[in-house]
Amino acid sequence: MAVKPMLHYFNGRGRMESVRWLLAAAGVEFEEKILKSAEDFENLVKGGNLMYQQVPMVEIDGLNLVQTRAILKYIAAKYNLYGKDLKEKALIDMYVEGMRDLNEMIMYYPLCYPGEEEKNLNFILERATERFFPVYEKALKSHGKNYLVGNQMSWADIQLFEAILMVEELKSDILSAFPKLQEFKARMSKLPSIQKFLQPGSQRKAKMDGKNLAEAKKIFKFD
Repeated sequence: MAVKPMLHYFNGRGRMESVRWLLAAAGVEFEEKILKSAEDFENLVKGGNLMYQQVPMVEIDGLNLVQTRAILKYIAAKYNLYGKDLKEKALIDMYVEGMRDLNEMIMYYPLCYPGEEEKNLNFILERATERFFPVYEKALKSHGKNYLVGNQMSWADIQLFEAILMVEELKSDILSAFPKLQEFKARMSKLPSIQKFLQPGSQRKAKMDGKNLAEAKKIFKFD
């Protein structure tokens, strides 16, 4: 029996959630070693397997992979989610980097200063509707296919689906002006591996809240 990938992170979304999504969409079962305290993290650092003394880290194929994009690229390539040639890989990279910019804004939103919540939320929604989602809407409309690159699911599609769900948590009707993205979301939601990950009790993490934030601050010792 093949050894399942092992994910090292705290019990929250953060930078690991896209890794969870990618593995789940590829139909790959994985396990997690959840960091619950600063001591857990310090012991992991002392173990010598964290190249930069940072998580996320994924143990897979005898490797201790760190740096989120390196992890994602490895998994995407391993499970045939990274295009068939250099041109497709370049397109996937461009789409993913845009979504990464959007995801980072959402990830850091709970850390905004008191009184700045509305301003930061409006900025995220403006960027989503005027800069990022129009790109993916145009791509899906222009080539008339089900997925962003080629005609098969790639890392870019999985990342886009994750991004859509996260923005919808901030504004439920965010896709009202994007019919192709609505169709895309419905289509992706029907894929068996994704349906499974969307079910309660899966390894998908909940939206970051005050409790998650407090746990992360305690583990990683940041204010």
